[in-house]
Amino acid sequence: MSLSKNDPNSFSNPEECTVSHIDLRLEVDFKKHILKGCVNLSVERNTNASLVLDTRDLTILNVYDGDTLQKLGYSLGNPVTFYGSKLEINLTSQADSKKCRVCIDYETSPKCSALQWLKPNQTSGKKHPYLFSQCQPIHARSMLPCQDTPGIKTPYNAVVTAPSELTVLMSAVKVSEDLDESKLIKSHTFKQKVPIPSYLIAIVVGALEKRKIGPRSHIWSEKEYVDKAAEEFSETEQMISTAEDLLGEYVWGIYDLLVLPPSFPYGGMENPCLTFLTPTLLAGDKSLADVVAHEISHSWTGNLVTNRNFEHFWLNEGFTCFVENKIVGRMHGESARHLHALEGWELLEYAVETYGEKNPLTKLVLDLRGIDPDDAFSSVPYEKGHTLLFYLETLLGGADVFDKFLRAYIQEYKYKSIDTDTWKMFLYKYFSNQKDVLDKVDWNAWLYTPGMPPVKPEYDCSLAKKCMNLAGLWTQASAEDLDQFSAKDIAEFSSYQLQKFLSFLLQEESFPLNKIEKLTDVYGLKNTRNSEVQYRWIRLGLKAQWKGIIDSALEFVTTIGRMKFIRPIYRDMYAWDETREKAISVYYQHRDEMMYQSASAIAKDLHISETKTEHS
Repeated sequence: MSLSKNDPNSFSNPEECTVSHIDLRLEVDFKKHILKGCVNLSVERNTNASLVLDTRDLTILNVYDGDTLQKLGYSLGNPVTFYGSKLEINLTSQADSKKCRVCIDYETSPKCSALQWLKPNQTSGKKHPYLFSQCQPIHARSMLPCQDTPGIKTPYNAVVTAPSELTVLMSAVKVSEDLDESKLIKSHTFKQKVPIPSYLIAIVVGALEKRKIGPRSHIWSEKEYVDKAAEEFSETEQMISTAEDLLGEYVWGIYDLLVLPPSFPYGGMENPCLTFLTPTLLAGDKSLADVVAHEISHSWTGNLVTNRNFEHFWLNEGFTCFVENKIVGRMHGESARHLHALEGWELLEYAVETYGEKNPLTKLVLDLRGIDPDDAFSSVPYEKGHTLLFYLETLLGGADVFDKFLRAYIQEYKYKSIDTDTWKMFLYKYFSNQKDVLDKVDWNAWLYTPGMPPVKPEYDCSLAKKCMNLAGLWTQASAEDLDQFSAKDIAEFSSYQLQKFLSFLLQEESFPLNKIEKLTDVYGLKNTRNSEVQYRWIRLGLKAQWKGIIDSALEFVTTIGRMKFIRPIYRDMYAWDETREKAISVYYQHRDEMMYQSASAIAKDLHISETKTEHS
């Protein structure tokens, strides 16, 4: 199996033939659950080698020269596990040309791992079908033949035809719409002028409405959510402006948000011009809207400066967590930033405990040879990366000094894809007058050693201390003392402090059943709309083997798809004899409602054979 020189998860050969532009023409077929059409690739040739592309479950119908329409010879390799199939196109007819255009007519498969097709009854409106994509990390190859590596970034244009009653959006600026009344279809034209990696190509088709929430932003969703979402994310422009003040100009033109159906597997996805969001953020009080700050930060760290491959994923996510918390600090105070950082440290501890402290997937820089990047997805690149940057900030002179470095870093590498060595060389270059300080950093431990970081930064614990004190009162209280607690205990807590309080209780080896029942009643946890609080409450109940939590746990994992929540809950249910078979049964009942990424990951958590989890 021949893989890319610079990406262990791609067949492509951009060192020899580089795709420089993508033109897509696609028709959305809700009956067959496929996209069909063609992709026109502009190719720059450095040698006379063939063009090698990544595909997965695609039907290749025709390959031809985009200028002469002459057919081109090609071979499609057999599928190789998660890699998909290698598509090799013979370019000998363009032997003397450094540039050419290659057109590929193709169809996706109904089991395309990048796409989720929802039936009308799976949507809020119940009248129309719905389609959305998730291409990160390496699922773009199941949606179009491409060089599916973040080391290559290209602009793209697209024309997408869909039923006229539905709205089509992409990770690009919409240029026009054309209605064909005779066929009841509409063509939507898009242009993304900024070069992006393949995993950022995104599409959504559904009965969508929009509301304006800022000078360059709209919120999109089904009409049942749109007004609620507009209120929830009304601070979006303030977040963009804060990020610009930190990192420089926002180059993408528009910044729209899309609230997806509950099966979306992530909190958000930073698709350019159109951030995808989970409805689990709709708490009703803006308490979870800071996730938008994370996705906005990706407009610079990830989308503008991109990891060369997913072994260096921390360059995307660690930097983005760091900038997100910077935005939180500027909007809500530095102590709030530190509270977020502390919560991140605990997420990292949970990830390391889950994987095992010697597991190589807990390294910051990974070796993904033969490993599916989906299997390596965890809090580690996010929180271990954030912690390293936080540590370096304190080491090198504080925020005033490090903020200038961040801006210079973005300016140096914008529109490029880099690896950890490149970042580290720039760090040393920028702080050349502090080389002695940087030389004392244990780089091997931070970057290449599994487990927790070698240093825990000194965080401001003032907000966390109040949570810890309340958690201490609960753990020390006797059964006779439980009446001392009331809703007043948390009246002045932010939602993050309430989360932190529950996190402290989760860290206890045991928290008795009578206390959980009292806690639930006194603080009204059963009725909370905050998914982060609900998630911690459910896990606390499962850990204590409280039968009263089982129905809430099962409802939670079947009504949302966000992996951050449902994977730990499924693991907890698997660990308890009372709920193990129920968890497996519910998984089988609902797996076809999940995106590929969720279904595959949870199957592993439940120790279910891969062969039993394929989508129909």
